[in-house]
Amino acid sequence: MTNDSNHVSPRGAAIGADILKEIIAHKHEEMERLYAPKPSLRQALLQSETGIIAEFKRRSPSKGWINEQGRADSIPLAYEHNGAAAISILTDEHYFGGSDDFIRQARQSGVSLPILYKNFVVDEAQLYAAALCGASAVLLIASCLSKAKCKSLIEKTHALGLEVLLEMHSESELAYAELEPDLCGINNRNLGSFVTNVENSFRLAERLPEQAVKVSESGISSPDVVRALREAGFRGFLIGEHFMKKPDPGKALSDFITKCTTQ
Repeated sequence: MTNDSNHVSPRGAAIGADILKEIIAHKHEEMERLYAPKPSLRQALLQSETGIIAEFKRRSPSKGWINEQGRADSIPLAYEHNGAAAISILTDEHYFGGSDDFIRQARQSGVSLPILYKNFVVDEAQLYAAALCGASAVLLIASCLSKAKCKSLIEKTHALGLEVLLEMHSESELAYAELEPDLCGINNRNLGSFVTNVENSFRLAERLPEQAVKVSESGISSPDVVRALREAGFRGFLIGEHFMKKPDPGKALSDFITKCTTQ
């Protein structure tokens, strides 16, 4: 007597083999997408007239919820449609209410601009996470990393086909710029006190390498400041809270850009 529980028909075996081949083929496609060239944040800023990196940021440790109901499947795409040069998405969950999945949602909604994976990166596992969710570039923060660790993370980021925005805040951190990141950021917010002063960008700009693509981060809420920063050599301006606290962040961005280009 044949034990039917142990019997596999030739047809069933063929179907199983075909499904396995399909699964493995799809996995290879996923890996190709993982290592495929991403849209360049550096080039986007160099080619943009405004250089605004519009940020999706729902929460702040210092101010609490900014836009608790903000949706990653609509606001980043609205930023793209309203003139952003690139998008930044906060992915830290505990302090900023973020998620890696927000970048996936933004990509699935149709966002094609470069996306900055903004988090407190301390381990290369986070770089794989950034690549897997669809980011184009990763934020590395000098004050969070030894110079040797930062160098190692930059090399790994580049191996994954992503760019690095290296954030510095003080004179002592400017030495990290010699690691040759794709972009050099100056954070106007003290990450210890969270006090913001945009003068920090003006003060440190001339001490960055001449060829660096400079990005001013945090505390920017005026088109006049953007114009002055551009005159000081900055090509990128990361702005989040100013837009996210408005009822329609995309329209707020559009209005801001209009003022930047007409006054």
